[in-house]
Amino acid sequence: MCFCFPAVTLSLFFAGTDGGWMPAPSVGNCPPGLEYLTQLDQMLVKQKVELLEAFTGFETANKYKVLNTMGQQLYYAKEDSDCCTRNCCGPLRPFDMKILDNNQMEVMHLNRPLACTSCCFPCCLQSLEVSSPPGTVIGTVKQDWSILKPKFSVCNASGDVILRIEGPLCTCSICGDVEFTVLSAEGDVPVGKISKQWTGLVKEAFTDADNFGISFPMDLDVKMKATLLGAVFLIYDVADDDDDDDGVWVKLVKCLCTEVEKQTTSPELSALLPPWRAALE
Repeated sequence: MCFCFPAVTLSLFFAGTDGGWMPAPSVGNCPPGLEYLTQLDQMLVKQKVELLEAFTGFETANKYKVLNTMGQQLYYAKEDSDCCTRNCCGPLRPFDMKILDNNQMEVMHLNRPLACTSCCFPCCLQSLEVSSPPGTVIGTVKQDWSILKPKFSVCNASGDVILRIEGPLCTCSICGDVEFTVLSAEGDVPVGKISKQWTGLVKEAFTDADNFGISFPMDLDVKMKATLLGAVFLIYDVADDDDDDDGVWVKLVKCLCTEVEKQTTSPELSALLPPWRAALE
């Protein structure tokens, strides 16, 4: 079974098309704010490019737009974490994320505690909890112990495994998309996918802003659709942990060198800074 995102849909990422907000359908028997998801089998997640992060490498709080395939916005997501945690823990940092609707009301809340990703620590792997409305858990995403491929379980509020997610052997984005397959609870039937879109050489090189596509069955429980949205903010951070070439201290030293180079009037000091920066590349 193949799950593809239409070319016109993916072009919305790069064209910057603003389709406005999707009208809220009238649907009962679902948490407030999740009624949008009842009519969707695909979502697009577009991360906002932060200029401070692009120019200095200093990690800022992530912000995202969640869109439908027509480019209409469903939600706005913003990370809630402190500066020290972001820059010291990198992609493995703990965080809370608020997902807001067009009335700026929080309709979903994501919580990710601090944990490991190494297969050497199977008892302390990554997880993410999804609540809607905030305070009412509707699902969790848990990293499964695996030596080669990244694997995750998508569970309902009772802890039952509803879906599984399996990534590729290599999660590096080298001029192409990185795709995780969404599988049935038994792990043998593909039912969707989560894809990190290649955003171009310049954007990939100078920012960590990402674009994602999510596909799932139209008749999937709306709470599980929301949990799959939460999975996006977990699985690629886990995958990116092994691909993060610059440690936090390297980034901080680079940033410091840049600032000193701007401010200093000493020719001797200015001559010393470029070799330091080159040594960190």
